[in-house]
Amino acid sequence: MYNILKLNKIASVGTDRLGENYNCVDECENPDAILVRSANMHEMEFSDNLLAIARAGAGVNNIPLDKCTDKGIVVFNTPGANANAVMELVIAGMLLGSRKISEGIAWNKTLKDDENCLKTVEKGKNQFVGPEIKGKTLGVVGLGAIGVLVANAARALHMHVVGYDPYLSVEAALHLSRHVTTVSNLDELYAQADYITLHLPLNDGTRGMIGAESIAKMKDSVRILNFARDGLVDSKAIIDGLQSGKIASYVTDFATQDLIGVDGVVAIPHLGASTPESEDNCAIMAADEIKQYIELGNIRNSVNFPNVSMNKTGDIRFCVFHNNTPKIIAKLLEAIGGNVENMENQSRGNYAYTIIDATGANPDCEEVVKNISGIVRYRVIK
Repeated sequence: MYNILKLNKIASVGTDRLGENYNCVDECENPDAILVRSANMHEMEFSDNLLAIARAGAGVNNIPLDKCTDKGIVVFNTPGANANAVMELVIAGMLLGSRKISEGIAWNKTLKDDENCLKTVEKGKNQFVGPEIKGKTLGVVGLGAIGVLVANAARALHMHVVGYDPYLSVEAALHLSRHVTTVSNLDELYAQADYITLHLPLNDGTRGMIGAESIAKMKDSVRILNFARDGLVDSKAIIDGLQSGKIASYVTDFATQDLIGVDGVVAIPHLGASTPESEDNCAIMAADEIKQYIELGNIRNSVNFPNVSMNKTGDIRFCVFHNNTPKIIAKLLEAIGGNVENMENQSRGNYAYTIIDATGANPDCEEVVKNISGIVRYRVIK
């Protein structure tokens, strides 16, 4: 029986897929795996029993990746599972930021006791005039699963779309509309875009990327949308830009205290993935990742180790995390002995992961493998 700790509510449509050999609980001292959405795990202590963490969502800022990697704990995410939900809210955000819809609705509520509210509305509605998005240029920063959907949806709404992603994958490129123009640097995107939407991870290279310097390169009256991570944007620079008129509106899914109530800010309470469809998709993908790894050692959609998977062919399977250094695989094969039926190895930075299926392995091989220099963690699946 495997114990799976749920740090947040995870849709049962996902956990039910794990089967009878899995015990999914809200409290557990030594879980075999953890399912999480938004809970902050940076202060958690991880037992040697923990094999994997699956994040039901894309961002993993709430998980201590370095600590997990050093302990051989695989961290999964669920790329694309909530992409449609976020895309729909981004499109809604563009309209909210253009047409001053939320401001108009709030003003309308003040007319509850006005007996002539229809006439008052006709006199006052001109304060909420805003441009149409048709024919405008949208700059999409980050063309992953969400960014591609946003770009394609904007094209369907007759917008011009400029995209930037120095790490554009082949799969994403195949799904991207041929009418989307890609540029090689952000300055070119900033100079063209009437609207800019962010769809990239938060890391040391992207933190505060939208600040005074980058805003100065944008068109006047630019509208900025952030449905990725709040740390990508310097709030003070946004407020200064709104007050000077450089920025027409800022729409964000991260309602930080310094932005709530600021004129020109549409602050949404992190609703990007808050749809039943998205929560189900994330739960299903996360559960499948956990099950595949625990039962077969297969890794798909890991953010800290290479993706390696294959069908089991021998009577014993070795799953080995090791330093990415020469001769380790040769030492592994020598230790295991027997007949190697199949093997897969991939590296990622300083670490590598190897799956070896063997028949007739050396009975003492586990003890030998454990003592090979450079081995971070290994498992044997029979």
